[in-house]
Amino acid sequence: MKTVAEASTEILASFEPVGLERVSLLAALGRFSAVDVRAAAALPAFDQSAMDGYAVRASELRGANEETPVTVPVHGESRAGGEPPSALPPGTVMRIFTGAMLPEGADAVVLQEDTQREGDTVQLRVAPKADANVRRQGSDLSVGDLFCPAGTLLGAGEIAVLASQDLASVTLHRRPRVAIVCTGDELRDIGEPARAGSIVSTNAYALAAQVLEAGGEPWVLPAVRDKRSIAADAIRQALAADVVVISGGVSVGDYDVVRDALTDAGIALSFWKIQMKPGKPVSFARARNDRVPVLGLPGNPVSSWVTFELFVRPGLRKMLGDPQPQRRRAEVCLSAPLQRSTGRVEFARARLSPSADGRLVAQLAARQGSGSLPALIGVDALVVLPAESGQITRDDVLEALILRELPDFVRAGS
Repeated sequence: MKTVAEASTEILASFEPVGLERVSLLAALGRFSAVDVRAAAALPAFDQSAMDGYAVRASELRGANEETPVTVPVHGESRAGGEPPSALPPGTVMRIFTGAMLPEGADAVVLQEDTQREGDTVQLRVAPKADANVRRQGSDLSVGDLFCPAGTLLGAGEIAVLASQDLASVTLHRRPRVAIVCTGDELRDIGEPARAGSIVSTNAYALAAQVLEAGGEPWVLPAVRDKRSIAADAIRQALAADVVVISGGVSVGDYDVVRDALTDAGIALSFWKIQMKPGKPVSFARARNDRVPVLGLPGNPVSSWVTFELFVRPGLRKMLGDPQPQRRRAEVCLSAPLQRSTGRVEFARARLSPSADGRLVAQLAARQGSGSLPALIGVDALVVLPAESGQITRDDVLEALILRELPDFVRAGS
C-alpha cells in the first residue's frame, strides 16, 4: 500500500502538457504562458513627457528659481497623438502634455505648476536636471527583453504588457480534456425519474466542477452499470481523452468491477490503495503508451472529492504549465481538542478563522464521514491529521492545504 507522498509523486510524474494552442489575449487571463515572450517593441516607444509642462534644454535654465525666474519664448506644442513636433530651437521651450513626444533638442520637462504663461512667453521657476520628468525610449522595456517567461501566470498586468506589444493572442498549454466515468447501478442523472434505491450521480457534477476549477475541460460519460463488460467499454471510450477519472467500483465489493474492467481494456494497474482517510481505495494506471493517466477514485462523494484534490488537480495544473501545481499550505491549530483513531493520515475538511494571538484556527466539519455531502459546503482547507496522532490538542501545529482564496490573515500566516 502506497503512502500519500509516494502515490502523489508517482501520479504527478505521469502528467505532462499535451500540446500548445494559440489563445486570444483576454481568454488567456488566469492561465500560464507556455513559451518565453520577448519585447518586439520598446516601451516607451519614443522619448516622451511624463507630465504636463514645458520641454526645455536643462542647461539653459541653470539658476532659475522662485526669486529669479527665467522668461523664454514658447515654440509650438507637442501633444499625445499629435503630429511629431519640430526640433526645439535654442533659447526656447515647447508646451508639452503627458505622453507627448519630446522634441529633438529638449532633454527635460518643467512641470506646469512651476511656470507662469504670459502670451507667447513663459516664466520658469525651477532649474531641472537632464531627464527630469522624461520617459526615455526603451527605459521600461527594450526590444528583445524577456518580459514574460514560460510559466508566467497571466494576470491583468501581464495582459496589459502583452497588448503593448501588439499581440492579439498568446501561446499556452492546451487545456487537458478529462473523461469522467461514474459507475454504479444506483446512479441516475438530474431529472431522470427516481426509482427505488437510486441516487443522483453527484460525483459526476462534483468532479466536472473540480476539473473546470483546475482549468481542464470535463467530458462526462453516461453513468456505467456495475457490469464488467459495460465498464470496460466505457473505459475504452474514455481513453480518447487526455486524462481518465473513474469514480466508484474500485474497492473490493462483489459489484466493484473497475479493476477487472481496466484489465479487459488493456490497462495494467500501477498500484491500488493508499494509506489515507478518506480515500483508501485509489487506483492508478497509465494507458496509450503511458500518455494517459487513469485514476480510479472511491465512489463515496467526500472520498472522491478529497482524492481528486490530492492526486488529480495537481496533475491538471502541471499540464497547464503551472510551476507550482500543488495547493498552497499553511500552519493551523484546531479550534477544539480531537481524539481520533491512529494508523492512517487523515485529511479533514475545515473552515479557517484567525485567533486573537494571530494563529490560524481550523474548525473541523462536524461530519467527517466519507458520505456526508453537506460537509463539503464552505470548506476552506484540508487539515492533515498525522497517522500517529491519536490525541490532538489546540496547541498542536498542523499542516493544512488551502483550497480557496482567503483573507489577508491567512496569506500572512502561510
